[in-house]
Amino acid sequence: MRELKSRFKTDSGIELERFYRPRSSTEDKIGLPGEFPYTRGIQPTMYRGRLWTMRQYAGFGSAAETNERFKYLRAHGQTGLSVAFDLPTQIGLDSDHPLAAGEVGRVGVAIDTLHDMEVVFEGIPLDRVSTSMTINATAAVLLAMYIAVAKKQGVSPTLIEGTIQNDILKEYIARGLYIFPPKFSLRVITDVFAYCKDEVPNWNTISISGYHIREAGSTAVQELAFTFGNAIAYVQAALDRGLDIDSFAPRLSFFFDTHNDFLEEIAKFRAARRIWAWIAKDRFGAQNPRSQMLRFHAQTAGSSLTAQQPDNNVVRVTIQALAAILGGAQSLHTNSKDEALAIPTADAARLALRTQQIIAHESGIPNTVDPVGGSYAIETLTNEIERQVTQYLEKIDSLGGMLAAIEIGWVQSEIQDAAYKYQQSIENKERIVVGVNKFRGDEETEIPIHTADPALEAAKIESLSQTRARRDGRKVRTVLERLQNAARGPENLMPYIVEAVEAYATIGEISNAFRKVHGEYKEALTV
Repeated sequence: MRELKSRFKTDSGIELERFYRPRSSTEDKIGLPGEFPYTRGIQPTMYRGRLWTMRQYAGFGSAAETNERFKYLRAHGQTGLSVAFDLPTQIGLDSDHPLAAGEVGRVGVAIDTLHDMEVVFEGIPLDRVSTSMTINATAAVLLAMYIAVAKKQGVSPTLIEGTIQNDILKEYIARGLYIFPPKFSLRVITDVFAYCKDEVPNWNTISISGYHIREAGSTAVQELAFTFGNAIAYVQAALDRGLDIDSFAPRLSFFFDTHNDFLEEIAKFRAARRIWAWIAKDRFGAQNPRSQMLRFHAQTAGSSLTAQQPDNNVVRVTIQALAAILGGAQSLHTNSKDEALAIPTADAARLALRTQQIIAHESGIPNTVDPVGGSYAIETLTNEIERQVTQYLEKIDSLGGMLAAIEIGWVQSEIQDAAYKYQQSIENKERIVVGVNKFRGDEETEIPIHTADPALEAAKIESLSQTRARRDGRKVRTVLERLQNAARGPENLMPYIVEAVEAYATIGEISNAFRKVHGEYKEALTV
């Protein structure tokens, strides 16, 4: 395979081999990079052939502000876009809905109609950028909008690249940003699988997320176990739908947290690849090697950031980013030092991006594949994480699968117990958090933080009103009726959703069409 340079050397001129292994072949039990079960990486050359994608998660306020931030980050060397959406968008509410009051544009960009997506990506050619969208309950709608923007730019949907998170099961156990009952949610997800297989073949149709599970307080082992439990449920739902495993599994991707325990995190990523390879091959009979390869995006741990002594967060993020790269990530987001306080400022976001660029171009780490491979500590941790994750998966199977485990609250309870123990360890100082429970200091550091424009919400509501006034109201009513009727039957919903967004139906109107047929999910109260 082609590599970025003809020779890779240390600063002292020592030539580096592509990868290293024990000289005795009888000692080599971890395989080779690019070969099943991919413990050492999914490509034989890894970063020697292509660096990881550097994504900085961004999105706030208005569509115009988000567009400006995207252009700023691209100008400073970012190689992929990653979109954050506000809470109303994530739960299918328009900006003028009473329950959206006070939340419009606060934790991400507010998207009501196709017009907003057109503004977000104005001047950004969608055939030359890869975009990741962190959206779940309304993922199909946002993907449809992205497809529609590409068409308006004259770009065929077959050429666009990116990832939609589309992972609803973890919302039921870790974040709570769901709308519909699980059964209908799974149906929409498999509709996306089937639609993209033919219409948007270069799109990653789901990013099965351990990140939010870890941020909710799980251990590293639980993060993998519950992520793979969800993945098994999605694959089984698609198989039950009649899809062939190798028709959609090559476009599955994963999203993991990268936390502070440096050695455990490296081992976690290596174990994850090996576990998924065996699940895909043995459990589901996948034959295509790409179906067996676990491709993942990593994000540094937001929950590890502290409001106290925020400059310390730069060090934390660097350690976490190093673990992700030594673990073989395909894509990485580095958090900004001020994220425990507010949406990142432009300067803080640039520093976080520079952290990745320094690792990529100055550390020498990318010059050899899996440089920690063969370490006694790393290999032992990799094996032990694999063993414990396998035990969890066996327990999930004994409970009737992930949906059943979620419905009885077992998964949620496991995470809550782990979170409680972690917090206790901080409070009793078994675990030191610098600047929080030790090395506190007396000085208070003030740093500039992003502040939201108080006039944003009113302006967004006015913009939505203007869009409604400009569109063809009769056409909108017709496409929404067609969508609602399709939701009652077995047809793939994606063509109807694309039709609705192209008519400038709002995200709330589309979500309401589904609510009228399938209702909303209410979590059962447990005593």
